[in-house]
Amino acid sequence: MARILFALMWMMATASVQAQTLLVLGDSLSAGYQMPADQSWPALLGQQWQEAGGQHRLINASISGETTQGALTRLPVLLEEHKPDWLLIELGGNDGLRGFPPALTRQNLAKMLTMAERKGIRTILTQIQLPPNYGARYLRQFEQIFPELAAEQARPLLPFFLDDIVTRPELMLNDGIHPKAEAQPLIRDKVARFVEPLLSQ
Repeated sequence: MARILFALMWMMATASVQAQTLLVLGDSLSAGYQMPADQSWPALLGQQWQEAGGQHRLINASISGETTQGALTRLPVLLEEHKPDWLLIELGGNDGLRGFPPALTRQNLAKMLTMAERKGIRTILTQIQLPPNYGARYLRQFEQIFPELAAEQARPLLPFFLDDIVTRPELMLNDGIHPKAEAQPLIRDKVARFVEPLLSQ
């Protein structure tokens, strides 16, 4: 009986250690633009985890129109409230669309990564791409932010999750920027393949 009790206690402790909370901090690409929030890819991924036994938990703090400066302002309260194990940052697109200096976007992202690190929260940075009509020089400077920052701070870099979706009009809204509800399960699966091995480490 004692052995059985010990085994159950060990299993419970192991499950507790493995369970991870992921906070997604993003913009309209993660907030579910022009669709019910429960159809967004973070909601679908969180639901999938719950249906699989609740090993991991996902909190979606994404807001349509969010900039890196806005998210930087919100982040301290979010970290204190949710106390996540991991933070996934999907930001920068609105900075780029508004023509903000890439140096400012980089600075804000770096501050968020550092803020999380100081609290013992591991981070994942998401590569962001802009439409091609923003000029080659600006696009190059903007898109280099993410791999350079990830390399400098030794953070995993999630590839841009719309890279093979934006070329499929049936999966995109007419603005050519936002994915439809039909694309959300595809995004969920791409993100899951990347983050789940990290959360299980």
